[in-house]
Amino acid sequence: MADDSRPDEGQNPEDEFKDMLRDILSGASSMDPSQLAGAAGLPSDPASVAALMSQLQGALRGGGGISSDVALKQGQDRAAAGQVTTTPEQRTQLDQAFHIAALWLDDVISVAELTTEPKLMTRKEWVTATMPIWSQLAEPVATSISDSLTRVLTEQAPEELQGMIANASQVMRSIGGTLFAMQLGQVVGQLASEVVSGGDVGIPLLSDSQAALLPQNVAEFGAGLDVPADQVQIYLAVRELAHARLFRHARWLRLHLISSITDFAHGIRIDSERLQDLAEGFDPTNPEELREAMVNGSLIPPKTEGQLAALARLETMLALVEGWVDVVTLEATSRLPRADAIAEMVKRRRASGGPAESAFATLVGLELRPRRLREAAAMWQAVTDAVGNEARDSLWAHPDIVPSSADLDDPKVLVERLTSTAAGAPPVLDEIDQALEDLLRDDGTDRPHEA
Repeated sequence: MADDSRPDEGQNPEDEFKDMLRDILSGASSMDPSQLAGAAGLPSDPASVAALMSQLQGALRGGGGISSDVALKQGQDRAAAGQVTTTPEQRTQLDQAFHIAALWLDDVISVAELTTEPKLMTRKEWVTATMPIWSQLAEPVATSISDSLTRVLTEQAPEELQGMIANASQVMRSIGGTLFAMQLGQVVGQLASEVVSGGDVGIPLLSDSQAALLPQNVAEFGAGLDVPADQVQIYLAVRELAHARLFRHARWLRLHLISSITDFAHGIRIDSERLQDLAEGFDPTNPEELREAMVNGSLIPPKTEGQLAALARLETMLALVEGWVDVVTLEATSRLPRADAIAEMVKRRRASGGPAESAFATLVGLELRPRRLREAAAMWQAVTDAVGNEARDSLWAHPDIVPSSADLDDPKVLVERLTSTAAGAPPVLDEIDQALEDLLRDDGTDRPHEA
């Protein structure tokens, strides 16, 4: 008997969905692959389109979430596009700048030196070194976008396709994760052309408190200043070493900041109504609206009260870090004739939006700007003037004794407490410590500050 059954009879719905996607990726459908590349934020040249098709086809065989390999490849390619070779002379000058910076910092901080030599990095090397942290920070938002997109498409699909989309949700998450990874690579690759050092974004992206400068970007930073190149190099080397040495000294600080950002990102939810409007009105011939929504943060609804409180705490800690770096850099570079001009350039660059702001807003939905930086710098300067550098730096020993937001509002109380402690007066107890002391007094035990 002849077999008249359909070849695809009984085919798994997920396989049907994969076939449909393969039709798109192979050009068998009416959607132009270059338009899909535009939605991913990539150029529409043949090489970029071919790379996109290859990555998406790989996603059909992969799992969900951000593909680190995809993000890394995109970032490296983007960074390498405008990269120039560092000359031996530049390397010698920057190595010397690091050496001078270390000597000057030793005179003004009581924080130990680094155990690893500072590095000079190309833009591509910076992308390679920092991508693991970027992927970790962006993963919660990528997952939220993929889940929301799957939910919206499931709700909008005709009834006869509901089962197919539901069964293929993991495939859709893989595709969404790949597109987000490519966007991540593009953003980090662009950022590599703007940062001048490892600590330029405010958080420690490099491991083991590594200090690094990007020679090409340092040269471009100083090109707009009427300042000798060696002074720019020394100033930026001082800032970078101060930043790296602080994070080595305060071992808890790196994990604290990164955990705070990821906790904030885990609380992000995508605006399903906005995403649904995009899905309903999506024009395959004009994917710019979809791409713009992915990168400008419009899919992320207003922050909750809890997120606003977390953001305030995070910005306070970032302000404390940057304010401390500003104060010690000011003192350490007092021998540079044009240090004030370089410092003004750093402030102007920060005020106009530092190099990390667009990256954090795009990838984590976080407007990461230490708005209280001026107050933090003033507080650290007041503490330095009152009790000296060593007592100032000792405040980083533990998160419980780091200055608080209230100390930024009014440093006088903090200064008075530190001054009285330095003079040998008994410590001023807060409510909890006072209650503990009263309890111990009642049972005859020595008081904590007497023991």
